[in-house]
Amino acid sequence: MKRIKIAGRTIGPGYPCFIVAEAGVNHNGKISLAKKLIDAAKGADADAVKFQAFKAERIVAKTAEKAKYQKVAGEGSQYNMLKKLELSENGFKELANYAKKKKILFLATPFDGESVDLLEKLGVPAFKVASGEIINFPLLRHMAKKRKPILLSTGMSTLQEVKEALEVLGRGGARDIVLLHCVSTYPTKIEEINLRAVGTLKREFKLPVGLSDHTLSLAVPIAAAALGAAVIEKHFTLDRKLLGPDHKASLEPGELREMVARIREVEKALGNGIKRPTKSEETIKKAVRRSIVARAYIPKGTVIAEGMLDIKRPGTGLEPKYLKKVVGKRAKKDIKVDEPITFEKLL
Repeated sequence: MKRIKIAGRTIGPGYPCFIVAEAGVNHNGKISLAKKLIDAAKGADADAVKFQAFKAERIVAKTAEKAKYQKVAGEGSQYNMLKKLELSENGFKELANYAKKKKILFLATPFDGESVDLLEKLGVPAFKVASGEIINFPLLRHMAKKRKPILLSTGMSTLQEVKEALEVLGRGGARDIVLLHCVSTYPTKIEEINLRAVGTLKREFKLPVGLSDHTLSLAVPIAAAALGAAVIEKHFTLDRKLLGPDHKASLEPGELREMVARIREVEKALGNGIKRPTKSEETIKKAVRRSIVARAYIPKGTVIAEGMLDIKRPGTGLEPKYLKKVVGKRAKKDIKVDEPITFEKLL
C-alpha cells in the first residue's frame, strides 16, 4: 500500500490518522469568523484546517437552483448564496498567514482553475478535490500539473468514475493521491455511510484511503480510524444555529475536540498487531497464572509422584504443562508445602 507525504507528514498504513477540520464556508464570508474557526481547529488538535476557494461566477450558473440542504441558507439562487461566501485573494492570504502563526496546516478545496493558481501561490501543501468535481476533468488536469498531493473525495461516484478520475490525474502528473470515501448528503444518515467502502477503495486502488464524513456522529469517524482510514475530514462550525448551507451538518468545537481525542485513543489501542504479553501483563502473569507446587513436604532424594504435586498460584514455578516431566524426578533438596517446583530443584 502506497504512502504519501503532506508537509512532511506521512499518510498511509502504519501512520497516525491525518485529521482535517473542514471549515469550508462556515465562515459565512467573514474573515473574523474564519479566524475563529482556525482557532477552534487548533484547539481541537486537528492536523489541518481547510476552507473552500471559488469564484461563484466560474462554478455555477446564475439560474441554478439550490440543493435541498442548501435551502437552509435562506432564499435566493445558488449563485447568490455562493457569492456571499466567497473570500478574496487578500482574505485567503490573511487566513493562510494566521494559520501559520497558529501552527496549524492550512488547506483549501479549489473549485476553479483561478483558485487552484491562488492556492499554489499561497503555498498550500496539497489540494482537495470536492466530490462534485470528480468528473470535472479540466479542473483535475489543471490541479494535477501542479504536482502536489491530492485528496480526492468520492461522494456520488462509482468505482468506474473513481478509476477514470485517477487516470486523468495520473496522466496530468499527479503522483501522490489519497482517496476519501464520502456520502454527499448533509447530514448523512448513519445507515447510508457504508464504512466498508473504505476497505473496498483500498483493495481496488492500492492507495491510502480516508473518510470525508458528513454525519453528525462521533462514532463514525472513530470507527473509520479503527478500520484503517488514513485521513478523516469532518465539517465543523462555531454554532450549528448559524445561517448557512453547511452549519447543520457540522460538529461544534467541543465535539470536534472530542472526536480528535477519541481517534487518537483508538490509534493507541490498535497497537502493532503482534500478539504477545505486554510489560504490564508480565507482572500480572506471576500473580494470576498457576505453577506446579508441592502438595506436601517432599524430603531431599524423594522420587516425586503425581500425588505429591498440586497446581496453584503464583506462576513463579514450572507451568502445569510440565507436570508429566516432573513426575519421576528426584528432589535435589527439601521442598516445602506450596513451594513452587522448578527444574533446578530436581535431579
